[in-house]
Amino acid sequence: MVLKQIDLQNFRLHRSTSIVFSDNLNLIIGGNGQGKTSILEAIYYLCTTKNLNFASESDVVTFGEQSFNTEGLFGDLTENNARLYYDSIKNKKNYFLDGKQIFSSADVIGKFPVVTLIQSDHAITLGAPSDRRRFIDSIISQSSHTYLEILLEYNKILRQRSSVLSQIKEYRNSANIEQLDIWTDSLINNGTEIIKHRLNFVEEFRNYVNQAYIQIINNDEVPSIEYSSIQEISLENVRERFVQELYAAREDEIRRGVNLIGPHRDDYIFYINNNELKRFGSQGQHKTFQIALRFAQFFYIKEKLGRTPIFLMDDVFGELDTYRAGKISNFLSKVGQAFITMTDFTRVDELKNLGNSKKIKVENGTAAYI
Repeated sequence: MVLKQIDLQNFRLHRSTSIVFSDNLNLIIGGNGQGKTSILEAIYYLCTTKNLNFASESDVVTFGEQSFNTEGLFGDLTENNARLYYDSIKNKKNYFLDGKQIFSSADVIGKFPVVTLIQSDHAITLGAPSDRRRFIDSIISQSSHTYLEILLEYNKILRQRSSVLSQIKEYRNSANIEQLDIWTDSLINNGTEIIKHRLNFVEEFRNYVNQAYIQIINNDEVPSIEYSSIQEISLENVRERFVQELYAAREDEIRRGVNLIGPHRDDYIFYINNNELKRFGSQGQHKTFQIALRFAQFFYIKEKLGRTPIFLMDDVFGELDTYRAGKISNFLSKVGQAFITMTDFTRVDELKNLGNSKKIKVENGTAAYI
């Protein structure tokens, strides 16, 4: 799958920008604050309906304007036109696919698979468990619509169960206790499926991470991932252990009025040579692991969906030494369409295999081919 063209109107600095892309490598070059990352942001909107950096839609609208529009033409076996329009007056975002309005982002996720490698990726290895859950969930959700639906339903159940727990904490009546039992059964059913999906995913994903790591730094280090969930859990006893943990924590949940047990509390532990990365890893090891995770994500999704994701890389080479930059550059030859932002031309020479690539210079919201 490739993005053939994109059009932006009133999108941050881009008042009116139209770009035709290469099917291979697209280098987007410009100084800080000139609008190059905004192009990646617009692509991500079209692929997911979401903002790349969790910014508010109102912040994306060009200053002095009331709306923004981004439209793209995707090509695979067939062509698809995707459009996202946001009206700041109504505070409403509308997504259209081939002229038909799509009302749920779940119907878009996975249709145009996308992988990002951006500055905020440091949170995956250095941040909170929620950052790692979000990363893993995004991979599984793009490759499995079933998982996405279960996850969305689970989050609804969590909110309902949290409300009931809060009411019990305050009022302690039998009617609320009965409601809690109903929502607990739903939590067990959906939570069990989420944990099973995650256990299977981690078992499979390890191999992709190992292969990506070898491509970046050869065999000098051995990475690994463990899924940290309910103690002593396995595929065979997920439901049993989940039920045990939930009912053991029941009084504590009622006393505190919050959901204490479930996959919304899980974590993923990363290791290098059997040492926990978060505790013992160097800055360089963290960066390498983050890059390996993204390349692993790319090839995992590609194999699962049978479609090549779009790869977005935001100013990554500025943080890498020449050796790692060269290794990643060689790895890019195995990737389909990629979009790479750079602040200047000084490191372009480190990129190998630039055949069929396109260089785009961005200055003050204006894009021009070089």
